Amino acid sequence: MATASIITANDVLTLPELALDGGQTLRDVKVAYETYGTLAADRGNAVLICHATTGDQHVASTNPRTGRPGWWDRMVGPGKPIDTSRFFVICANVLGGCMGSTGPSSLAPDGQPYGMRFPVITIRDMVRAQVALLDALGIERLHTIAGGSMGGMQALSLASSWPERAARVLVIAATGAMGAQNIAFQEVGRQAIMADPDWQGGAYYGTGKAPDAGLAVARMAAHITYLSETSLTEKFGRRLQDRTAKSFGFDADFQVESYLRHQGLSFTERFDANSYLYITRAMSYFDLAEEHQGRLADSFAGSPARFCVVSFDSDWLYPTAVSRRLVHALSAAGAPVSFVELSAPFGHDSFLLDVPALDRVVAGFLGQ
Repeated sequence: MATASIITANDVLTLPELALDGGQTLRDVKVAYETYGTLAADRGNAVLICHATTGDQHVASTNPRTGRPGWWDRMVGPGKPIDTSRFFVICANVLGGCMGSTGPSSLAPDGQPYGMRFPVITIRDMVRAQVALLDALGIERLHTIAGGSMGGMQALSLASSWPERAARVLVIAATGAMGAQNIAFQEVGRQAIMADPDWQGGAYYGTGKAPDAGLAVARMAAHITYLSETSLTEKFGRRLQDRTAKSFGFDADFQVESYLRHQGLSFTERFDANSYLYITRAMSYFDLAEEHQGRLADSFAGSPARFCVVSFDSDWLYPTAVSRRLVHALSAAGAPVSFVELSAPFGHDSFLLDVPALDRVVAGFLGQ
């Protein structure tokens, strides 16, 4: 395949302005992104990967904050299911994030951090910024847009609002609308952050204090929903942590307690609390059917894309029934769609972990 020049692997696009669903307009919007591979001369080999709630643009490269491999390093790279020797892969930090894209920790036009002055955003606003990135890169139509969890919501939003921009849409462990239980879990996390005295109404930047305790609790609660009871039982059971007897106190007696505390603490070192508020609010608002007078099928009316929907049998956050509902809507809209439920013990996080069957599905769908 003839190729064009390789585009910068790590860059930031600045948009003069971005109109939002809430009616406001953001100025000088930054979109931080990474690219992998080489863009073809016809620009037809581009794959946009959308990250989940607490992900970032470092899909297959070392994260500069944590020093850990990219969050989908096992899936993206030369010879991997999303083969960068064949595809030009793009991944952008979402609007509202804290890894270079404009969000509540960014400086507003007055030179001070936005904090809670940042406007409430939607999943479609996130995608609107990514479409602007595609325009800047000269990519009119993606070979594939792919994402898991919130990334899958973004893929669906693009397929619905910008149907001509992707030939294939890969949706993994996602939903067309946030259900009441998931909204409830996210509200618990937001309240934990806002109840932390160090949140300071969201104006904690530059004060030397941040709502780390609240953010850690939010992460702990969310992390439980990403796992399955089977995986927690197999990994921890009721085993004690570094002791032979219960302490009869409130230290982390159990291994699972210690694990969750570690997850919460390490999360505060890489994520901004206000970004967590805004991103989870965008997810809570997500409802494709609501955007189309209550009919999910109308979201995809006339879509020219091919769809692949993947669920996991141990995922209770977005269970298979949710994926089936989405598949039925796509079928009713006349969209070509394939669906598979994969067996994996890891729960919602299965799309990030070692599930060889997922590798085969992804490689097969992109190769069709």
